[in-house]
Amino acid sequence: MVHQQRPQGRLSSSSDVGDKEADMARLLAPRLAHFAAVARAEHVTRAALEAQVPQSTLSRAMVRLEQDLGVDLFMRRGRTVSLTPAGRTFLASVERALTEIGRAADEVRADADPAAGKVAFGFLHTMGAETVPALIHEFRADHPRVRFSLVQNYGEAMMERMRSGELDLCLTSPVPDAPDLVARRLDEQRLRLVVPADHHLAGRRRIRLAETADETFVTLEPGYGLRRLVDDACRQAGFKPRVAFEGEEVETLRGLVAAGLGVALLPPPAVPRPGVVEVTVTAPRVVREIGVAWPDGRPDTPPVAAFKRFLLSKRGSLLA
Repeated sequence: MVHQQRPQGRLSSSSDVGDKEADMARLLAPRLAHFAAVARAEHVTRAALEAQVPQSTLSRAMVRLEQDLGVDLFMRRGRTVSLTPAGRTFLASVERALTEIGRAADEVRADADPAAGKVAFGFLHTMGAETVPALIHEFRADHPRVRFSLVQNYGEAMMERMRSGELDLCLTSPVPDAPDLVARRLDEQRLRLVVPADHHLAGRRRIRLAETADETFVTLEPGYGLRRLVDDACRQAGFKPRVAFEGEEVETLRGLVAAGLGVALLPPPAVPRPGVVEVTVTAPRVVREIGVAWPDGRPDTPPVAAFKRFLLSKRGSLLA
């Protein structure tokens, strides 16, 4: 038997190609699994029993699928069918597509599973050494199967990744004020002046920031929340800091201070660093607020909702 390609419809202009592709996808989607069932069984009745649909419904669906594609997929001998060459090619692609759809469905169900779902969690570099590991350890005591995708970055980058759907929530500073985000203040860190151990200010316990106007500073790069905080504090103290080095990691800055390359305003270290002395700044009082933020209006999966509740319960004790 010779099978010819079915006549095609009119040619579409570029303006309606996108709409036709979307319409085709909606038409084909519910028929692909039925096509695969008929192709594997090579018998409409058996396929209908396996798919638990009426035989007439399955037969009509196959005819419409061929009409939509414009090719014959089956050679028919009563209720027995066999694939045409075009049908075999199509079946290979359909089976790959169904496998991917099944895998995607499994992943979505797993992510939404209250006991074993996934949380995409962002946080500042400075919180990665102790704070975040301790939080996750405590949370997983009650939710041992919840999985985490962790991202360390500075605040603005994490805001964008939340907006794009890559992150569910994040710990950041400063606490953002944006109409498309919800943010809650959790805790604060008081910044200290970090100086080399042999620095002339190393013997001081307290200092006014104005006394450092002639010092050379090492800071984070512009764009970091901590950098804005340092610049604002120096402005309040009546000077603009003379910056010798800019970096991306707080502990790198602490190392530069230990090497005698400048002084810095930094949050307390996770582990004391040799070679530096930390001095309390009395005026202005320089405080770094830490908050949690998430996209406004986005539904939470159960594990994300549970972790969000956990973080909010740490208000006032996050950094303890």
